[in-house]
Amino acid sequence: MHRVAVLAQDDVVGIELATAVQVFEIANFKRGAPAYRVGVVGSREWAPSAALTGPPSFSVRAEHDWSWADGADTVVVPATGGSLDPPPARVRDLLLAAHERGARVASLCVGAFTVAATGLMDGRPATTHWHFADEFARRFPAVRLETDRLFTGQDGVYSAAGVTAALDLCLHLVELDLGAGVAAATARYLVAPMRREGGQSQFIDYRPPARPDELAATLRWAEEHLAEDLTLADLARHAAMSPRTFSRRFAAGVGTTPVHWLLRTRVRRAKELLEVTDLPVDRIAREVGFRSPSTFRHHFGRFTRTTPREYRRSFSGGRG
Repeated sequence: MHRVAVLAQDDVVGIELATAVQVFEIANFKRGAPAYRVGVVGSREWAPSAALTGPPSFSVRAEHDWSWADGADTVVVPATGGSLDPPPARVRDLLLAAHERGARVASLCVGAFTVAATGLMDGRPATTHWHFADEFARRFPAVRLETDRLFTGQDGVYSAAGVTAALDLCLHLVELDLGAGVAAATARYLVAPMRREGGQSQFIDYRPPARPDELAATLRWAEEHLAEDLTLADLARHAAMSPRTFSRRFAAGVGTTPVHWLLRTRVRRAKELLEVTDLPVDRIAREVGFRSPSTFRHHFGRFTRTTPREYRRSFSGGRG
């Protein structure tokens, strides 16, 4: 069973701690069988919650001591009132050991300062609360800070920008583990969207890890013409490059091949249409550029581990 350790340090932000616990536990419930064992980890003494003004309004007592996290598959680091300070040695060592053995490390809000202080974010993308972004960039110049992202993830190191983005990130981790169907059912139970409105993407694969200036216009153009039979030659022509040069620069700047990115983008758009429209699945397949329903189902399953109809059904509460 996948073990999730949520750290409860002094001055922990209670809503972030509770968000992580609830998302994974509700995922167990909606799956119909436990997939996660979730535990709150700390000193096992009463830890005051963070307070912006005045004394703390409540305290938290961890269910497990720090050693429980030694076997965790995912370690979640909520923000604390002291997140901008260097982390205690036990927390630093816990996070480094977790990543070394292949566990995921996920920071929430300014919990990113704690993880960045270990060096785990060096050379990787990260985000944090906008109010503290300049300070983060000053302290950790080796981290690729992406302030326009709700959350990021690379090589098992994840970060969420704030309180509600913490919910987004936890749902994304559920999708990675259990598939889009369970994640959508969990989101619906929480009365939360699977996709953030307002132009901000929830899922990491909604946007490439980088958009070099020389490719940005072509990526936007491709997203606006998904229904067309786009080829590598079409993309290269739009970018005014040879296919070989385009492929090389795309891989260097975006981190994947043009074909893989295009498939991923088509599936992402299909998810949006399944969530917010009643269009028939075959029509959606055509709208996002798949020429046959069977090809659409194949690639949708590759990226989501569920079928288009199951995805829509779980998101709509079984109505379709």
